[in-house]
Amino acid sequence: MRHLAAITLAATLAIQVFISLAATCAAVLAPAVAAEFGLETKWVGVFVGVVYAGAMTASLASAGFIERFGAIRVSQACVLVSVVGLCAMALTPRGAPLIMAAAALVLGLAYGPITPASSQLLVRTTPSSRMSLTFSIKQTGVPAGVALAGAALPSLEQAVGWRGSLGIVAACGVLVALAAQPIRASLDTELVHGRRISIRAALAPLAHLRMRALRQLALVSMAYAAVQVCLTSFLVVYLTEALDYPLLLAGFALTSATAGGVAGRIVWGYVADRWLPARRTIALIGALAAVCGVVLAVAQPSWPAGACLALSAIFGATAIGWNGVQLAEVARLAPRGAAGAVTGATGFVGFSGVVAGPPSFG
Repeated sequence: MRHLAAITLAATLAIQVFISLAATCAAVLAPAVAAEFGLETKWVGVFVGVVYAGAMTASLASAGFIERFGAIRVSQACVLVSVVGLCAMALTPRGAPLIMAAAALVLGLAYGPITPASSQLLVRTTPSSRMSLTFSIKQTGVPAGVALAGAALPSLEQAVGWRGSLGIVAACGVLVALAAQPIRASLDTELVHGRRISIRAALAPLAHLRMRALRQLALVSMAYAAVQVCLTSFLVVYLTEALDYPLLLAGFALTSATAGGVAGRIVWGYVADRWLPARRTIALIGALAAVCGVVLAVAQPSWPAGACLALSAIFGATAIGWNGVQLAEVARLAPRGAAGAVTGATGFVGFSGVVAGPPSFG
């Protein structure tokens, strides 16, 4: 059982890292893309909003596909769909920005089912005493993917251009999908072959939100997710345009924030399992993130770069660090066998904050 749990965690983590990397490409490469298309960089907020509009829809509709085809098979399909979206972005002609918008929607459709699929697997293989920590470790894939984007893409862009950078990321996605194939038979074992796929079935998971505790967790995720994605989507733009940071240093700040998010998710997961109840842990995270947001908003170009990097790391540890604890609590409250569906329903609400947040902030 422990061996299976380790395999499940490793597989879901690797897939999450790639999907997060793919979804962050536009935010990190925004200055180069905007310069070629003659757009203002603030329009990256619209792109991110479209991505998460697709993710919002796909998260809710994912339950039926997960039950019928298996969580690993759905995850593989999502990785390959994101590859299609990245290739569409890379091949977008200068005079056709609508193709870029369509690519954003495709990336969102690939992003949405990943968390419900992983929850369906992890809740089945993880002991209750390690639920928050395990979910938090898996969710480190989100900031890890963003950190990888912030660290690698600016250098890649200088070497091969932003289009070539997207092509390299797409090639990595194909490798991730192939690597997941050998473990599919051992993990996709609870298939419902007669599961019908319909609009009514897609909306059915929303009924779980009649439970007050799940509804509260969904609403909290809506606010927290908006803050998280605004931080990761606009930090590079904010530092380069408002504080006159060079792109490489701004990318390193994003890496610092997301590295803080990786550490924060693990620490908060341990705290929620051992010291502080999950709900109180989530509240504490939100309060600390609010303080960091205010301080970053009043930052000045004269501040030492090290201070801004440290602040970015602390902000990331809070604004990015909440998700694993919240997902574990959702999985605990879900009826047996319905973790994927319930996660998809709460994710639908959470993604609505992401859809509204970046365009409003932009």
